[in-house]
Amino acid sequence: MSVGLDFTRLKSRHRDMRDSQPKDLATRIHRALSWLGRSEQEADDIDARFIFLWIAFNAAYARELGPDEQYSETAAFNDFIGKLLQCDRDNLLYDIVWEQFLEAIGQLLDNRYAFKPFWQFKKGVLNETLWQQKFQNSRYAAERNFEEMNTGVTLAIVFDRLYVLRNQLIHGNATWNSQLNREQLRQSTEILDRLVPTMIHLMMENPDKDWGPLCYPVVD
Repeated sequence: MSVGLDFTRLKSRHRDMRDSQPKDLATRIHRALSWLGRSEQEADDIDARFIFLWIAFNAAYARELGPDEQYSETAAFNDFIGKLLQCDRDNLLYDIVWEQFLEAIGQLLDNRYAFKPFWQFKKGVLNETLWQQKFQNSRYAAERNFEEMNTGVTLAIVFDRLYVLRNQLIHGNATWNSQLNREQLRQSTEILDRLVPTMIHLMMENPDKDWGPLCYPVVD
């Protein structure tokens, strides 16, 4: 988790300020914190920790769409990350990406098993040449963003990769405690373990930002 940003500290901070927050934001943060707290109980089970961290992330970013909007997970990630970066006056996300996890992020982006077109190739949707071309193009784009230190685009690519891992776990397409890609899961969990509490912190400290309506609001 981010230094100084764990469930206990964030929950205490939220108790102090939730009455002054918009109702939807207070509920959103309450939900995200509950899953963050649950993730911290899984120090020895990285499959469970990753899943609980992802639910906390989902609770933080997911919003109800308007009648004319079409749902796109990528667009939702990008919109949320963009808002966070606008609020990140202390460059907390920048520090996570470029100071703490640059090597791990590079390894994640080089891992074909976290790249959706690879699995489309395995299903016969793409041919081998096309998926490899897409993978190479993605790596070139990542390297360019590394050179420019573009935090927003890099985080968008990271979450695109993490989403593949999320789908494998949530949909039962991976074995619990499997030895396959164990290092990939460990590194991905460590990245989420830093990012999620930081994201919640930034939302709490910026209650005037429009974080969107809740998908399932509390009904009295």
